[in-house]
Amino acid sequence: MIRDFRSRLLALPLAAGTLATWAAASAPAETPRAPAATRTGQDALGDWTTDAPGVRRKITLAELPAPFDTPSSKNQPKVVKRPDGAWPKAPEGFKVEEYATGLTNPRVIMTAPNGDIFVAESTAGRVKILRDSDNDGKPEMTAIFADGLNRPFGIAFYPPGPSPTHVYVANTTSVVRFPYAAGDTKATGKAETIVAQLPGFAQLTGGGHWTRDVAFSVDGKRMFVSIGSRSNNDDDEGENRRADILAFDPDGKNEKLYASGIRNPVGLAVQPGTGVLWTSVNERDGLGDHLVPDYITHVEEGGFYGWPWYYIGNHEDPRYKGKHPELKDKVIVPDVILQSHSASLDLAFYTGEQFPAEYRGDIFASEHGSWNRARRTGYKVVRVPLRDGKATGEYEDFLVGFVTPDGDVWGRPVGVTVARDGALLVTDDASGTVWRVSHEGKKAAE
Repeated sequence: MIRDFRSRLLALPLAAGTLATWAAASAPAETPRAPAATRTGQDALGDWTTDAPGVRRKITLAELPAPFDTPSSKNQPKVVKRPDGAWPKAPEGFKVEEYATGLTNPRVIMTAPNGDIFVAESTAGRVKILRDSDNDGKPEMTAIFADGLNRPFGIAFYPPGPSPTHVYVANTTSVVRFPYAAGDTKATGKAETIVAQLPGFAQLTGGGHWTRDVAFSVDGKRMFVSIGSRSNNDDDEGENRRADILAFDPDGKNEKLYASGIRNPVGLAVQPGTGVLWTSVNERDGLGDHLVPDYITHVEEGGFYGWPWYYIGNHEDPRYKGKHPELKDKVIVPDVILQSHSASLDLAFYTGEQFPAEYRGDIFASEHGSWNRARRTGYKVVRVPLRDGKATGEYEDFLVGFVTPDGDVWGRPVGVTVARDGALLVTDDASGTVWRVSHEGKKAAE
């Protein structure tokens, strides 16, 4: 049975038309030559042992194997305490420090316009504030902004700009907001429910995505909410209003299906300057070590990204052979194809001035790490270079070193934000840490 939201999909004016049309429209006039370190072809499909700061990969449609080319693995990571001497590694010229420790399941992290750092501690049901008043790269104050929440994940400030009046929080089943003024360390009012009912919580291996992100358009007129699938690749009624990005008015009214067929659009970010919405996506499991790739992409309004019947363009999921052929040529190919099963989570645009100029405007994205692959992938933060605001298809290892030589895992990146001084802050929910990455050539803002 075709679900109701699929009927809504077919009624949408799909933006892409055909794959060839979309590719031609979105490709830059000239693609910069890839650096010598770029891994292409089968070399791009490596595992965590091939990760190193500065290594680039470019995965294309040509690298996609046939379904079931390899067995589908169950290889859950063994999370261990950080070994003595273990430390995240960034490219030469960058410094990695502990910004905050002892947090409980830190997930999304956001920088308020006044420089305060908001962190969602999802399993603890609260949002914390970290404040670095003296700009020494360490917070002197920690406070609980709001608690009693239901697996909070996404955080957004409204209206966009220097003087927000509210903090929005995406729970797993709702969106709420709190009154806010710059400098507040605790919500001055109770949670106001903005979207009362999002598709319900489920947490299952291979599906049951519970994270909800929230972001606003540049003009503040639209609120985007990401909804992951309930299953790995089912297409029954349980997937209604799932595997998509929804759009609302800021008061939660006028719900619209913004884009669909996106199995788990974990992170949302609006590109500065262009106002284009981007997302970081977990794809499906069960088709082998190298299928289906996760991805990072800009999001076309009305766009369809394939799940569950197709993946990465018009590649048919063999578990739905012959089903919905009318959708085959409407599937948008994402901008950046990642190593399969990397579990791509949050993302942020680099808007600071501390890093070298070539980093400005690029994307940083967290890869939480695989469980459905014989050899581990992910467990790192990657940089996605943009040229004239568009992706080249490449991505670069930026922060690595969270896996031991034995293959155990001591760190799992989740949230990414740019601090007011231009440093990059990354949450790690395995060790309960926020890591700070700064460029040693620049001092923190006075």
